[in-house]
Amino acid sequence: MTVTDRFLSYVAFDTQSDELTNMTPSTPGQMVFAKYLKEELEKMGLEEITLDDNGYLMATLPANCDKETPVVGFIAHLDTAPDMSGKHVRPRIVRNYDGGVIELNAEQNIMLSPEEFPELENYLGQDLIVTDGTTLLGADDKAGIAEIISAVAYLQAHPEIKHGKIRIAFNPDEEIGKGAHKFDVKQFGADFAYTMDGGAVGELEFENFNAASAKVTIKGRNVHPGTAKHKMINSIRVATQFIVMLPRWETPEHTEGYEGFYHLVGIEGTVEQTVLSYIIRDHDRARFESRKRELEHLVRKTNTEYPDCCTVEIYDQYYNMREKIEPVMHIIEVAEKAMREAGVEPKVQPIRGGTDGAQLSFKGLPCPNIFAGGENFHGRYEFVAVQSMEKATDVIVNICKLIAE
Repeated sequence: MTVTDRFLSYVAFDTQSDELTNMTPSTPGQMVFAKYLKEELEKMGLEEITLDDNGYLMATLPANCDKETPVVGFIAHLDTAPDMSGKHVRPRIVRNYDGGVIELNAEQNIMLSPEEFPELENYLGQDLIVTDGTTLLGADDKAGIAEIISAVAYLQAHPEIKHGKIRIAFNPDEEIGKGAHKFDVKQFGADFAYTMDGGAVGELEFENFNAASAKVTIKGRNVHPGTAKHKMINSIRVATQFIVMLPRWETPEHTEGYEGFYHLVGIEGTVEQTVLSYIIRDHDRARFESRKRELEHLVRKTNTEYPDCCTVEIYDQYYNMREKIEPVMHIIEVAEKAMREAGVEPKVQPIRGGTDGAQLSFKGLPCPNIFAGGENFHGRYEFVAVQSMEKATDVIVNICKLIAE
């Protein structure tokens, strides 16, 4: 079975996560998929296969070399993003892409155009797996799962390639930020690992945002508008004042690279009460802490005009994994060499987001992120090249080989 065959079978599973259920996994489809994968791993003859009640699946490919080597892990996530439906995914392969517009859905006039998505120019002559325009594809991260399992199958079929003990894991709920929460690092037992959860070919990431969420609650006072003068406090109007006090250029749509931001992700309000939901992001830890303090400062400033009306709750979500990777930079060097041996030029860049690897790194498992090959994640225009998945599979095999050497 090829990596493409595996991927096409995996996207049939509806594994969209849901942050509102407060369960692990957050949706039943993820456990259905995990059980399917468990059976596949059992048929392959892997060892130490476990699937816990929270949907964390782990397995081992035993070493086939005599010398002692570090235990390396490879990790991908079961769920797809809540941003768009992952149910009834209908993938198709566009063979030998010619650089033109790809018609995803004629009936709804949904097109994948190089004018809107210029990255398509990087895939001339390749075979692209696309959606029918009504769902996401699920390359994030079912491509990663297919690549890991395909690499393990390749190593099994080629015992002449010597490798140490290899651990693999597939976890739920990465897309809602909870993928690493119940990941048992001690049980996994790897010295270091790689998440196969990046984008285009060559991506290698060991820096990510420091991240926090913030909920600003503004209490108002509702009085009949006919007699409201000097009495009413309209919490919606106070909230709009609060919003514009934050720097307008420090938002996702105005930043790139290492630039951080405040991102207003939700507003719920009436005259009596308005709640603003923010996420705060910055690669630099000092600036990250400064951003949190700025929100607290604006709350105090608001309360000087409207006493005791405004409060904020801030929760740290994850931190920049760089500080945990720098002491073991040889694992980045191994990944870079593995890519070059697969004919891929490494593109080391910061993640403008987070991965399970960031949280796992702070739990004691250094875990940078490697490309899985997909583009335009979380929406109807998502696609992945067959050749990209094949390259990712080669990189995994090369990492295992290099570590044994």
